[in-house]
Amino acid sequence: MSMSAPTAEAPTAQASETAVPAQHEVPRRHWIALIGGLIGAFMAILDIQITNSSLKDIQGALSATLDESSWISTSYLVAEMIAIPLSGWLSRALGKRRYLTWTTLVFITSSLLCSISWNMTSMIVFRAMQGFSGGALIPLAFSLVVQLLPLEKRAIGMAMFGITATFAPSIGPTLGGWLTENLSWHYIFYINIPPALMVISMINYGLDDEPLNLQSLLQADWVGIITMAMGLGCLEVVLEEGNREEWFSSDFIVTLSIISAVSLVYFVINELQHKKPLVNLRLLRNGQFAMSCVAYLILGMALLGSIYVLPLYLTQIQHYNAMEIGQVLMWMGFPQLLIFPLVPKFTRIIKPKYLVTFGFLMFGLSCYVNTHMSVDYGGQQLIFSMVLRAIGSPFIMVPISLVAMQKISKADTPDASTLTNVMRNLGGAFSIAIIATMLDNKTREHLAHIKSALPSVSSDAWYQLQQQTGFFIQSGSDAGTAMMQAQASLMATMQRDAAIMAYNDAFLIMSAFLAVAAFIMLSMKN
Repeated sequence: MSMSAPTAEAPTAQASETAVPAQHEVPRRHWIALIGGLIGAFMAILDIQITNSSLKDIQGALSATLDESSWISTSYLVAEMIAIPLSGWLSRALGKRRYLTWTTLVFITSSLLCSISWNMTSMIVFRAMQGFSGGALIPLAFSLVVQLLPLEKRAIGMAMFGITATFAPSIGPTLGGWLTENLSWHYIFYINIPPALMVISMINYGLDDEPLNLQSLLQADWVGIITMAMGLGCLEVVLEEGNREEWFSSDFIVTLSIISAVSLVYFVINELQHKKPLVNLRLLRNGQFAMSCVAYLILGMALLGSIYVLPLYLTQIQHYNAMEIGQVLMWMGFPQLLIFPLVPKFTRIIKPKYLVTFGFLMFGLSCYVNTHMSVDYGGQQLIFSMVLRAIGSPFIMVPISLVAMQKISKADTPDASTLTNVMRNLGGAFSIAIIATMLDNKTREHLAHIKSALPSVSSDAWYQLQQQTGFFIQSGSDAGTAMMQAQASLMATMQRDAAIMAYNDAFLIMSAFLAVAAFIMLSMKN
C-alpha cells in the first residue's frame, strides 16, 4: 500500500494539538478545554432561568412595571437566539480559543453591569449583552465534544454536555431563589464571575491559538447574518411578548411577525444558494439529521415548557415562595447526576435510538401524571413526576446527540450544532408562548363551563355560600358585606379550579408532543 494516503491524512504540526490523535487517546489538556467549554455553557443556560425567581425583587429595586420586567428574560433570549447561528462562522474566523475567550470576557463584563443597573432600560441592554455572549458558549461547547473526542469517547462528552443542558435550567430557579432570599438579587449576577474566569484559563490552556481568518470576516454572508438576526430576533420577541400583547390584536406583534416571516424566508433562500452560507441548511437533506432536529424542537418545548409551567402552578395555586419552588424543582435536577454517568455504558449495548425513545416516553409519562391535579396537589405530590423526568432526560440528551451527528462530518459539526441548538431554543420559545396563551384561554373556557354547571349543583353552592357568609359575619362584617365577601370567595374558588384544569390541559399537550417525539425516534433507521 502506498504511504502517500496516511501522509495526506496526518495532521499538520500546527493542528496536531486540536485534532484527535490517531491512537484515540485524548490529551489531558483537551479534557481541560472541554470541561471549560461545558462550564461556560452551563453558566449561559443557567442564566436563562436564574432571574425568574427574582423578578419581583429586581422590579421593585429598579422601579419598573410587571410588563417591563418581562423584558429581563426576553432580551436575554433574543440576543442568545441571534448569537447561536453566528457562533460557527465566528469560531472559524476568529479561532475557537480566541472567540471563547472574548465572549466569556463580555459575559463577565455584562454580568457585572447587570448587577449595577440603575434602571430597567440599562438592565435590559446589559441582559442582551449577557445573552449574546452566552449564546456563543452553548454551541461551541457541543462542538468541542465532537471535535476533541474520538467516537468511542463521545458518549461520555455528550453525557457531560447533557448535564449542562438539563441540570442547569432545573436548578436555575432554585439557586436564584436561594441567593435572593439569603443575600440579594445582585448575587445572581456575581456568581458568574469565578466560573467565567476558570473558563478563560482552561480554554487558553487546552486549545491552541488559531490564526485570524480576516478573509472569512470580510467575505461573510452578510445578507444571511442580517436576515437571520431580524428573523429570529423578531420571532423570539413575538413568542415571548405575544400573549402579553394579546397577539395579533397588537400592531406591534403584527409588524414584528411580518418582518420575521419575510426575513426568515429570504434567509432560507439565501442560505441554500450561497456558496459559503452562514449556516449550512443543506445538512437538513440528511433525513436522520432532519428528524433529529424535530426531536430537538420537541425536547426544547418539554424542557423549557415544564420549567415555565411548574413555578407558575406552584405560585398561583399553592402560593409557594421562590425558595419552596426551588425545593420542588430540584427533584428534576439532582437525580440526573446519578443517571448521566450510566448512560454512556448503555449506549455500548443498546442502540441510541431506543434509549432516546425510552427517555421521551419517561418524560411524557412525567407530564401525563400531572394531568389529574387538584387543589391538594402540591410539592410533595409533584416529586414523583419530577423523578420520572430526571430519569428520562439523561436518556434523551446523550443518545440523541449521537443519533443526530452519526452522519455529520467534523467539518460540518459547528453548523449541525448551531441547527440543533436553535431548534431546541425555538422549541422552548414556542412552548412558553403556547402554554401562556393556552392557560389564559383554557382558564376562561373552564370558568365558563363551571358557571354554566352551577345551577345543577346550586344547593351545594348555596350551602357553601351560606357557610362563607356566616364566617364573614362572625369576623365582624355586616350581613350585606358578608354576602358580597362570600360571593367573591366562591368566584375565587371557581377561578382557581378553572386554572387547575387549564394546567392539566397544558401537561396533557406536552405529554402528547413527547409521545410524537418518541415515535419519530423509534421510526428512524438503525
